[in-house]
Amino acid sequence: MTPTDSLLIEDRASVRVLTMNRPDKRNALNNELTQALVDALHAAERDASVKSIVLTGAGKAFCAGADVNEFGGFVQQGDAANAAQAALDRAHLTTGLHRTFSQIGKPVIGAAHGYAMGGGAGLALACDMLVVGESLKLGYPELKHGIVAAIVMANLVRQVGRKTAFEMVSLGEAVDASRALSLGLANRVVSDETMLDSAVAIAERLGAFNAPAMSATKRLFHRVADLPLQQALDASLDTNMMMRSFRQPQTNDK
Repeated sequence: MTPTDSLLIEDRASVRVLTMNRPDKRNALNNELTQALVDALHAAERDASVKSIVLTGAGKAFCAGADVNEFGGFVQQGDAANAAQAALDRAHLTTGLHRTFSQIGKPVIGAAHGYAMGGGAGLALACDMLVVGESLKLGYPELKHGIVAAIVMANLVRQVGRKTAFEMVSLGEAVDASRALSLGLANRVVSDETMLDSAVAIAERLGAFNAPAMSATKRLFHRVADLPLQQALDASLDTNMMMRSFRQPQTNDK
């Protein structure tokens, strides 16, 4: 993993806290930050001392979405070919980031406040659980700018259902913290001041469980979410048969 100022990494006991650190840009995702997140998530997965992960943003926002200014040089030069290639490369990188959340076995808790827009909303929803501050404004304004909330749409539809998801990506209206909670997008609403500590506390609880069982729980969760019922039951049966190895040894007091 290559260190970068755009992503701060801190270990709080067995919890690894990843803080997107571009506060002057509301933590907008450029190539450097996106790649740093991919690398950091995989590094946390490989590190046996890390049991769970928290993702948050520095400053007054979680993440304002994609940093389109990174392509500005090509556009100003009239270099359409390189601008298109740069956008395509970013799309593949962003897709890889979103895949990583479900591919790793360790739980990821989001801690989001302020703006979580577009790609930033997608990041928040990619987390396994989400704690939000009262200042949260989460939405998908892409269509207002003539673009499509493409990569982030898959998670949104799965989490809130078709009617609400279409409303969010078509009207582009941001939801506040209480609305995010009622829609099932967030697990907890707390004050901005206690948000990170609340997310870390949940991460600590999850990290205290048997690691292979926690990993199997997460992996099965993501498998059955996308399978027809009968296939989901078969996958659940396979995991059930493995559970014997996760149980803690019992002792008899005499």
